[in-house]
Amino acid sequence: MATADQIKSLIRTHLDRDDEKFKTTVLQIAAYEAKHGHTNLARELKSLLEKVHSTRAKVVQINNQNQMLLMSNPDDRLLDLVVSEEVHNRILRILNEFTKRDKLKKYGLVNRRKILLEGDPGTGKTLTASVIASELHLPLFVVQMDKLVTKFMGETSVKLRQIFDSIENITGVYLFDEFDAIGADRSIDNEVGEMRRILNSFLQFIEQDSSESIIIAATNNQRMLDQALFRRFDDVLHYTLPSSNDVRRLFEKKLGGFASNFVPAEDLVKKALSLSHAEIARVCDDAIKHAILNDVKLTQEDLMSIINERLMVYSIKEA
Repeated sequence: MATADQIKSLIRTHLDRDDEKFKTTVLQIAAYEAKHGHTNLARELKSLLEKVHSTRAKVVQINNQNQMLLMSNPDDRLLDLVVSEEVHNRILRILNEFTKRDKLKKYGLVNRRKILLEGDPGTGKTLTASVIASELHLPLFVVQMDKLVTKFMGETSVKLRQIFDSIENITGVYLFDEFDAIGADRSIDNEVGEMRRILNSFLQFIEQDSSESIIIAATNNQRMLDQALFRRFDDVLHYTLPSSNDVRRLFEKKLGGFASNFVPAEDLVKKALSLSHAEIARVCDDAIKHAILNDVKLTQEDLMSIINERLMVYSIKEA
């Protein structure tokens, strides 16, 4: 059950009428219970919290001292994530190893918990972090890179230490998005000395980390990363633009709730192959809005037209 300190903290936040600290404390208790195998209780605590806070997955600051982390309570599921079979199986492996980490410890082994995601923008990297947090009933903490990286010598390394202190003290899923901002290759000619020191600090912190938290770094350009990073991660997941089958699944998932009998035509699938997962989702949203606002039926032609509009914007940019 919850520790004495957690119970006292919960009472204090209630007496102080501090809703954000109350929510943080409940999530910490839920994470603590999940860590000790009480997954049903953790799930119930999260469900009760969602009833108190009508705004689902509202983003809040973890506390007044550490404003570099944004916390959310996502409810995305693995079945909502459209990725390759290989990536899907690797995510399942991460979830399975975390859930059964105590069993691994008996044999002197540790679960995968330091993960690098790389691939084109909009292919599901950020959503993956959200899915992992949700499936494991853990809070998601997103590192705000604009507040982490500063121009003052040595300050960023100090802030990195604060983040890893949070990783140690509060079990959750921690996402370093746009990771190349601090993980760029140290051999690049224009890389300044301070950025090299920041990377060295990160390498030191992640190697020393032995917390229960899951650390996820995401980048759009693996080639920019320093090679020393890769041996610090337990797994590297590669994300690509959707295949034909992925495109069909995306259309069916996004449009199924609005047009239950919708089946994407082959021409539509082929046209959408040059788009990312996120872009296809936006196309579907635009088509649904068009149908609602104009009181018309959603059609293949409307979807094709919206895709052409988006591709036209890209062609103008390239020109």
